[in-house]
Amino acid sequence: MADPRRLPGLTAELAAEFAGTAILILFGVGVVAQVVAADIGNHDSISWAWGLGVTFGVYTAGRISGAHLNPAVTVALAAFKGFSWRKVLPYCVAQIAGAFVAALLVRWNYTELLHAADPGLTLKTQGVFSTLPGNGSLPVGLWGAFRDQVIGTAILLFLIFAVIDELNTPPGANLAPLVIGLIVVAIGMAWGADAGYAINPARDFGPRLASFLTGYGTAWRDQYGQLYFWVPIVGPLIGGVLGGALYEVLVGRFLRAGEKPEPGRLPPEPPSPGETSPAP
Repeated sequence: MADPRRLPGLTAELAAEFAGTAILILFGVGVVAQVVAADIGNHDSISWAWGLGVTFGVYTAGRISGAHLNPAVTVALAAFKGFSWRKVLPYCVAQIAGAFVAALLVRWNYTELLHAADPGLTLKTQGVFSTLPGNGSLPVGLWGAFRDQVIGTAILLFLIFAVIDELNTPPGANLAPLVIGLIVVAIGMAWGADAGYAINPARDFGPRLASFLTGYGTAWRDQYGQLYFWVPIVGPLIGGVLGGALYEVLVGRFLRAGEKPEPGRLPPEPPSPGETSPAP
């Protein structure tokens, strides 16, 4: 009889990453399709749906895989939190696959509205699936978007590290997924203009590939004709490591297990036996 306490194997972890990232994309790409193709909603609804998609994705996969849902998170956790480097590539592939399949489902479901709004399947609706500098219309170039992706993802990882650090002030009652979702909402509301806040290589590349295979010939380039697909991949990977490093330097290295907090500061809450905090 199998030991119920045995940790899930890599296959289970990859399945969870696939499922969790797919949930994220179903809500995130789905809401953009609704706003762009049907004119239902606005930037605020997009920000909230992306954040809720992260929350639901983390609740889906957190117990089995840690719910990274993002290669930038996976790489940062390997660099600073002891996540196995041998799992990094398989996790990233599972995340991209989940994003790709979910984007195909959104593409299929909204096909009539997308073709009605944009019969030529141009950059007008390409932004449903993948990001563009200045969201395709604002005066932002490739390198401005790259800068934005580094900064935005650094903010994301800095705050994720703060939330999952058991020696800091982690959310209680299994609320970490909700708080992490709110981080994404806040980034969308404050850092969405320059590059559409991809802050996740899987979130951008998987849907971008799905759109290319279903008729969007412009998927790999921006509105200026420059090859752009690499920006929301390389920028977040650099930004994630930068954000993780900044947290460790500015906060993490000063936290010590067993120290009594000064009056007025919240004490760390140890996890329940056998429980681990999810990391999206």
